[in-house]
Amino acid sequence: MRYVFLCAVLSLSVSLWAQTPAAATSPPPQPAPQPLLTLADLERMALEGNPTLGQAEAAIRAAEGRRLQAGLMPNPIVGYQAEELAFRAIGEKSEHLGFIEQTIPLGGKLRKSRAIFAQEKAQSEQDAAAQKQRVLNAVRMLFYQALGAQQLVETRGELAKLARDAVKTTSELFNVGQADRPDAAQIRIEAERAELDLIMAENDRDQVWQELAAVTGNPFLKAARLMGELEKGLPALKQEELLNSLLAGSPELRRAKLGVERAKASLARAKAEVAPDLFLRSGFGYNRELLERDLPTQKQRTGPEASVEIGLRIPLWNRNQGGIATAGAELDVAEREVRRVELLLRARFAGAFRTYLNAMRVATQYETRIVPQAQSAYDLYRGNFRAMAAAYPQVLIAQRTLFQVRVEYVAALVDSWQSAVLLQGYLLNGALNAPSSMESTVQSGADDKE
Repeated sequence: MRYVFLCAVLSLSVSLWAQTPAAATSPPPQPAPQPLLTLADLERMALEGNPTLGQAEAAIRAAEGRRLQAGLMPNPIVGYQAEELAFRAIGEKSEHLGFIEQTIPLGGKLRKSRAIFAQEKAQSEQDAAAQKQRVLNAVRMLFYQALGAQQLVETRGELAKLARDAVKTTSELFNVGQADRPDAAQIRIEAERAELDLIMAENDRDQVWQELAAVTGNPFLKAARLMGELEKGLPALKQEELLNSLLAGSPELRRAKLGVERAKASLARAKAEVAPDLFLRSGFGYNRELLERDLPTQKQRTGPEASVEIGLRIPLWNRNQGGIATAGAELDVAEREVRRVELLLRARFAGAFRTYLNAMRVATQYETRIVPQAQSAYDLYRGNFRAMAAAYPQVLIAQRTLFQVRVEYVAALVDSWQSAVLLQGYLLNGALNAPSSMESTVQSGADDKE
């Protein structure tokens, strides 16, 4: 009777299993059509809604504002001056003068100051390019993670449905005395484990969608069915070509090189500080003092008069020695920063490419050997059980192994895609981190307030 019971349960499982495709990327038919989202849809949402991209563009405008401000001439001073105001005879000897004063920077100070902030603007543009790539990388990596989670939910759902139907059949057989209590308990345990696995898979999927909602800047984004296949289109990357592309196009390395140009511009500006500024002042007024050449009986005022002042600050003691030394040291730091960033990129690339190779090897091994072997083992045990040559627990273990192998295969495909995205995206991640240029913008604003 126990064998009859197990045959009945297995026949039901086999019939249901035969209706489910073996490939990890073939979803079961949906009861109702759902809205489909593609990778391009999510990328468009992120480029429109991620706040860090707006911050990066604002940082570019802020840098342009600083560049413009640095090249402006100092404002002139306009004023009034009065001299020889004798309290006993204010109207007899006083001099009244209106004047205008202007400082003219020499030595190309304004032009060289603008050159500094022009390089800062170029750095901000590289920061914006890097931030855009970070956002795209994050969306793409989360897309493949969500696609894998979607398939895992379907796989776990298939196994949970098989287990539920087996429990139902067991209960019916038990009620008519054709099932033993230990077998019924074993089937219920398998069903409960399958339900727990399904719940955890659904929670993982929901978490990925919450992360996608954050990266796209839309916290109300709901989970939808994704259009895509993990098994198709896996990129075959070549290490040497990819490394050369990284070193040639990395926004982080380009920013470091622009830092050298900015340091050179700062050094040129520090040297120009030695050149004195030209001081100009002129005025026009009225002098009420009596002319000395006039006779006492003929009182004539001095009348209208003008004044002119021209001056230079002589760089006798202060020739900006400290400023020049500081700028020279900063140039040395910037040049070494380029080397540091390049070495850091090489180290990160080595780790990322190793992860990619491992993930691709695992995915290939599962596709060509492990999944087919697990499927073959399950089919063999199922056939042997029908021929009374194998015990039912062996069939149950083979079925559980096959589903677990499919789960691991999907995880390997997700790892392969994510590693490829990171390598092709200049190793940039952190879609919600503030752009690097924002730190200098905030610091400049604080300095201005001080």
